[in-house]
Amino acid sequence: MDIDRTTIPGAGVLHSFHTRHGIRFALLTQSSGPRRLLAYAAGSDEPAVDIELEPDEADHVAELMHSRPFADRLARLEQRLDLLTGRRAHP
Repeated sequence: MDIDRTTIPGAGVLHSFHTRHGIRFALLTQSSGPRRLLAYAAGSDEPAVDIELEPDEADHVAELMHSRPFADRLARLEQRLDLLTGRRAHP
């Protein structure tokens, strides 16, 4: 996936995503807090879909988007930290 990051003065940061299948969507993180999820029709520069999410709603969506649950990711990170510091991994 290709990702471009653009700062939009007065609005926030726009992350544009282009998937391997040619789908284009974006996430606008507004300076005031809300996030906007934008989806584009093929060949269009104007979003066909514009979904505003409050920060807590964006957090819920982000958690669902992870390929592994947070607890699994945290456990793996702890194991890697134990290996780096020379401590034994938790049983």
